[in-house]
Amino acid sequence: MSAPEPIASPETPGADEPGKMSFFDHLTELRSRIIWSLIPAGVGLGVALYFTDRIMLFLQQPLSKLKSPPVFLTPTEYFWTYMKVAMITGLFIAMPVILWNVWAFVAPGLHKHERRYAVPFVVVGSILFMLGGAFALLLVIPFAVQFLLNFGMEKGAQPMISIAAYIDFITKFTLAFGVVFELPVVITLLSMLGIVTPQFLSKNRKYAILINFIIAAILTPTPDIVNQTLMAGPLCILYELGIISARIFGRKKPKAALAEDSTK
Repeated sequence: MSAPEPIASPETPGADEPGKMSFFDHLTELRSRIIWSLIPAGVGLGVALYFTDRIMLFLQQPLSKLKSPPVFLTPTEYFWTYMKVAMITGLFIAMPVILWNVWAFVAPGLHKHERRYAVPFVVVGSILFMLGGAFALLLVIPFAVQFLLNFGMEKGAQPMISIAAYIDFITKFTLAFGVVFELPVVITLLSMLGIVTPQFLSKNRKYAILINFIIAAILTPTPDIVNQTLMAGPLCILYELGIISARIFGRKKPKAALAEDSTK
């Protein structure tokens, strides 16, 4: 009789493999995480309603400097715009919980020792999202509004800006910058999942710089090179931070694979 096979212990390599889930299990988990992200977003909305008045005044400051106050064209326009600002603010408030649910969704694909980085992922991801939004609100959008309005006024046109269109302009770019500033976190996650490697990212740095400038040209609301560089510069820095983070936290290649790469 052959000897019984030993039971795998937590120390054996097989016990540390990422969890496996079926396609329908992934869908169920995704639905659960979306629900648990919407609940804190709703709570954030309730909190945001207490100071949305001050946020609306802050967002209208670039127009007040140009003596061009916004108007609303329908009885409900200002109300729904007010609620939209409150919802976006609630999203920012709930971002730590939302990122926690993102981590919980991808965690089954990670090794056991990689799952301990949940708190750094949530904290750093939340900070970067806030920095992206602040970067857009404090630097990019004020310059963009002044440039665009002055351009039209110099051509002899008189601005009459709808509050809904103006807030939509602001929130679109604020959210876009917040998401783009998550680049180091996304790169680190992809590296931890084994999808990309620091070597691959370093090798393709020149293409990444080109893509960053293309993204900056799309996201920046003005055509001038100054604002585009203001966007592309941080993106390139964030990409480099992502490479450094991937080297530290990314999934390491087996020694045999490293030896094989070194012989090529």
